[in-house]
Amino acid sequence: MIYRLVLSSPVMPDLIVDYDMSRHTYSIVHQEEVNYDSVGQSCIPTFELNNDQSKIQETGSDKKECAANFNSQRWKDFSQIYCCQREEVISHDSVPVPLTIVYSKESWKKGQSPGLLVGYGAYGEDLDKSWCSDRLSLLDRGWVLAFADVRGGGGGGPSWHKSGSGLNKHNSIFDFVSCGNYLVNEGYVQSDLLGAMGWSAGCLLVGAAMNMYPQLFRAAILKVPFLDVCNTLLDPSLPLTILDYEEFGNPQIQSNFDCIFSYSPYDNIPRGSCFPSVLVTAAVNDSRQSYSCLLSIRCTHTHNS
Repeated sequence: MIYRLVLSSPVMPDLIVDYDMSRHTYSIVHQEEVNYDSVGQSCIPTFELNNDQSKIQETGSDKKECAANFNSQRWKDFSQIYCCQREEVISHDSVPVPLTIVYSKESWKKGQSPGLLVGYGAYGEDLDKSWCSDRLSLLDRGWVLAFADVRGGGGGGPSWHKSGSGLNKHNSIFDFVSCGNYLVNEGYVQSDLLGAMGWSAGCLLVGAAMNMYPQLFRAAILKVPFLDVCNTLLDPSLPLTILDYEEFGNPQIQSNFDCIFSYSPYDNIPRGSCFPSVLVTAAVNDSRQSYSCLLSIRCTHTHNS
């Protein structure tokens, strides 16, 4: 039996591999090509795969042949140019939160670099940290990219999801804030140059964090954001309202309403604060995340500032 797998990381382009379960061998089928030309980067590997279809055996009598096959089938990555490391950040309740940090070994400057913190933290979904060539331009200009696997996501299994959903949603937000503080305090990012990014339900995370700690972030990107949590969940005619009761709680129950209202970004925009710059994208025909909500938030923020 042969399994086809896709391997990827923040510093390795997508790699398709066939693994033979009975023979314990694997072969590279394809790796994404990267046409890359960056000033000052002379050690970029060429992403041309060897056409040799010989397979790599984990065990075998001829070690020299095995080693030769391994070299012919070895995949390529950018690990010599970009650093990708995993840290554990201690959150508000002493729980360690995984944080993946990526930066250029040549361009990054300790305590002086801008950074972008990405989070989602909902529905038990893993945060996507796979290869994306669009990030290379930022990395080569000294940016730090960080991915916070906050509670509510799928990084630690069902219990990790449960501890960041419903009445425990505040854990997701404080995890995200703790990761932002870690990047600044450890010198990965300059204190006034940290940005945040989320999409859909991940914007609830970013929006709530900005409301609570506006001084932590310089700017934020919110893609088709879910921000007006209370009003949305109080409208059962919307497509996802009933399904979202399990994730965020039912606001018709007083204890759930109090919890949701306490962090809902739309209902907690701070008055008189120097709020971070925000780029918001929305779709006119999106029935789940209405653009009219964003217009209301814009009016509310203008009135409060």
